[in-house]
Amino acid sequence: MSVDYDAYLDDALHSLHEEGRYRVFTSLARKAGQFPRAINYSGDTSQEIIVWCSNDYLGMGQNQDVMAAMHNAIDEMGTGAGGTRNISGTHHLIVALEEELSNLHKKEAALLFTSGYISNETTLSTLSRLLPDCLILSDALNHASMIEGIKHGGATKLIWRHNDIAHLEQLLSECDTTRPKLIAFESIYSMDGDIAPIAEICALAKKYDAMTYLDEVHAVGMYGEGGGGIADRDNLMQQVDIIEGTLAKAFGMMGGYITGKRNLVDAVRSFGAGFIFTTSLPPAIVAGALESVRQVRANHQLRSQHQARANDLKEKLRAANLPVLITDTHIVPLMVGDASACKAASDRLLTKHHIYIQPINYPTVPRGTERLRITPSPLHDEEMTNALVAALEETWTHLNITRTLPDMAASEGQQAGG
Repeated sequence: MSVDYDAYLDDALHSLHEEGRYRVFTSLARKAGQFPRAINYSGDTSQEIIVWCSNDYLGMGQNQDVMAAMHNAIDEMGTGAGGTRNISGTHHLIVALEEELSNLHKKEAALLFTSGYISNETTLSTLSRLLPDCLILSDALNHASMIEGIKHGGATKLIWRHNDIAHLEQLLSECDTTRPKLIAFESIYSMDGDIAPIAEICALAKKYDAMTYLDEVHAVGMYGEGGGGIADRDNLMQQVDIIEGTLAKAFGMMGGYITGKRNLVDAVRSFGAGFIFTTSLPPAIVAGALESVRQVRANHQLRSQHQARANDLKEKLRAANLPVLITDTHIVPLMVGDASACKAASDRLLTKHHIYIQPINYPTVPRGTERLRITPSPLHDEEMTNALVAALEETWTHLNITRTLPDMAASEGQQAGG
């Protein structure tokens, strides 16, 4: 009897539909220079909408100077990279961007990857193999890319309770003092919007002779005097051994990177398969990223405007008795607590109110903590904010969604981030 492959696949997809977790991709076209406006092509007719869930946190993907830099690079260097950096050479814009990124984080060197996922996966897996009998201590809510990197590297992993310094020290104290150890964590956790106690973690790392690996992807560009992230804001960059970041969020482009000591970066460059065997980013992307990083570093007012917009929205949601999870960051989680209701709320916002906010369900967040993850930018004006709050009030009332915050501590599952 033959194997019914289609049945296995159909059953798996059917289970997602039954749980309300099936992911539907909305066909959008952003309008150049008009962020956060976009055109929705998912229905029978196209419709202008307002995007409220983009990770282009500062709208730099629509910046005129950034777009001009990309056009110039295409005119001067063409479109493609031609292959890996080892085979086709490293175009000089990459060299300039890596220098800019190392300066941003006050490190000796930087290494550019095609995405933040690849930079995490490659670096952690490579270090796991290069450091003999390496032990990695991973925060319980680390991003999926960090988890995969640790897994692929084959190192022993211990998970410490999210942001629980006492638990981390307990695990460190039980380790052999001569064993290589790496503490892996994030600065801002993108679903709950909370911040890691970086100073305390670095102090433990020094006490127990461990290295530190900090993922700043949801903080670079938006915190610190120069936009280096939470470690920059708190004057801690030099205490962290490896800072990883992305160009795809606050910088509005594409790509990931690590920064650190020169020999560490060189080791990842020389041994990391995810770097060695991947075609490098093309000149236009790198040119746009370089221009964006330079502009964002110099524009602290943009960071202030961003925080002001986020705080204004949180206050208005709270005043409307909507279940917003109050954070100290730009992440604004509006809690739903049910996968089907979360999808229904997202659908109604799009079809009735022309507002785009994707539902966030398991496994990205634990079951019972499903939410709409809202990310205001400096370009969302007061009129847009008021319209959003009114639309959310109508949606919550129409769908009879609870306005009580869920018990986050009692929820099950592992956050995979986004």
